Amino acid sequence: MRIAGINIPDDKQLVYSLPLIFGIGRTRALEILKHVGVAPTKKGSELTSSEEQNIRSLAEAFTIEGDLRREIGQNVKRLKDIRSQRGMRHERGLPVRNQRTKTNSRTRRGNVRKTMTSGRRSLEKT
Repeated sequence: MRIAGINIPDDKQLVYSLPLIFGIGRTRALEILKHVGVAPTKKGSELTSSEEQNIRSLAEAFTIEGDLRREIGQNVKRLKDIRSQRGMRHERGLPVRNQRTKTNSRTRRGNVRKTMTSGRRSLEKT
């Protein structure tokens, strides 16, 4: 089965394979399956063509995949353009939502460990 340009695996349960689409999480997948009347444990290969079509139409009613990525990118670009605090954090590659940066945020800043002891030692030697 193919939804929004993404191949849904036939050997996985639908509740786990639908979240492979960007913009559909587990809750939304369960909601779609409940609305169509398909058991969440059903696999993609067990679907009838009408069930497939119903799932596809409901999933594509949401903003998913490329459209959602584009929308998120435009939102971040707007924040950068108006020079907001969040936009500046995005530009600098720092955590955006008030997280601690002294010891955490290694994935955003890189695995750089700056310690106070190295600075003191250099001052004592001179």
